[in-house]
Amino acid sequence: MNLLNLSKMHPNEILAGSFGIEWESLRAKDEGKLSLTPHPKVFGDKLKNPLVTTDFSESQIEIITPTFDTIDEAFDTFSIISDIVNHSLPEDEYLWFQSLPCILPYGDEIPIAQYSKEGESSQKYRENLAKKYGVKKQLISGVHFNFSFSEDFLKKYHALENPGLSFKEFKNNIYLKITRNYLRYCWLIIYLTGCSIGSHETFSTDCIHLMDAKDDFGSYYSTKGPSFRNSSCGYKNLKDLHPSYDSINEFTNDVGSFIENGDLSEAKELYTQIRLKPKHPEDMLDSLKNDGIEYIEIRTLDINPFYKCGLVKRDMMFLHLFLIYLLVKTESDYSDWQKEAKINEERSAECAYVESMRLLRDGRQVTLKSWAADIINEMYGMCEVLGLDDYHTLNLMLNRISNPDLTYGKRLLKLIEKNGYINTHVELSKNNKQTSLNILKNIDSDECDELKKYYNIALWQK
Repeated sequence: MNLLNLSKMHPNEILAGSFGIEWESLRAKDEGKLSLTPHPKVFGDKLKNPLVTTDFSESQIEIITPTFDTIDEAFDTFSIISDIVNHSLPEDEYLWFQSLPCILPYGDEIPIAQYSKEGESSQKYRENLAKKYGVKKQLISGVHFNFSFSEDFLKKYHALENPGLSFKEFKNNIYLKITRNYLRYCWLIIYLTGCSIGSHETFSTDCIHLMDAKDDFGSYYSTKGPSFRNSSCGYKNLKDLHPSYDSINEFTNDVGSFIENGDLSEAKELYTQIRLKPKHPEDMLDSLKNDGIEYIEIRTLDINPFYKCGLVKRDMMFLHLFLIYLLVKTESDYSDWQKEAKINEERSAECAYVESMRLLRDGRQVTLKSWAADIINEMYGMCEVLGLDDYHTLNLMLNRISNPDLTYGKRLLKLIEKNGYINTHVELSKNNKQTSLNILKNIDSDECDELKKYYNIALWQK
């Protein structure tokens, strides 16, 4: 790792950035069945509400935060909005706190998101996805973490690291390197945060066939791996598509060729663990070429059923440190790195708890625990050199690596073994809704203005 130039900067400069969160979640009914009612009117026009919309289905709410300068602000706002959304749902309905779906009806009963004429292209896009991938796979949900470094940091780092390069190209190179390394090492995030280990029989036989246990209530689950949302049965492109991330021109040309070949309908159909995001998303490829990379979107995180907004702040803090690590981490020159990354991604998702499972590290087999510990230890060293003193976060992750029983997937496994997949998530989801209701009832006066502000935006039917 080359830390020399970064070590000349203040820790606060390195940590400065923009942070945002997106969360997709199904709406479920009392008994764990998918709610088939339209997107709640209380949230207004799904095309115009900046905080609460739908994803693929009318039954699938999506929360999108504004961007903030700190993780604390982004997370606290996200938490408030999730409370408001849960509170605003009908009494017999709640958000489904699991990335894999609840009890589903026949496919033709699952309502695709409906739009006015203004959103006709969005509706057509979803209808085409349904034909291509099936409606049930579209209901897989997750949490996305959006991040960019501050412009002040990038400009100062540019002056220290490579002032001869244009700022736009330097900035692109920063995010491209992080993206390449993230794809190499996202298996670690899957292990540390994965929490989708079960599936109801109404979902996908692809997933059920990968699971090794069955409960008494029509569901299946795995004792072997933490994240079937990220497994080979998750929501992925029909072909393995490996665009070049060496430059923006190569990336956009490759994605353009996938579209020309019919592998993708448009650029946003490329499903990857991390996305390069442009200034103008409606014209993604041209905007990336002309304006450069605006920010990156991490798409690996499962919904966490143990917390009322599906995300734990400490995991978000680790992801932030991890992205800085990926910036300074020396890259491997192994030629088949994308193919190897896909293998490691799926092996970690499906079999991370199996001691005999091996990941591939530049063509050589290695245990998950040993490689993961190497990464965390390098992160300790990075934090010491750069003055990033969040050792508590690293300690927590190292404990999850040495003791899998501390992972979310293993904690969930104990509940599913006792109560079954659906019953467990009905209880967790109802408890999370009640927690949100209690918080809103007992919020103190200092927080009232902030709460009212987001109520007025989220409940946008006025």
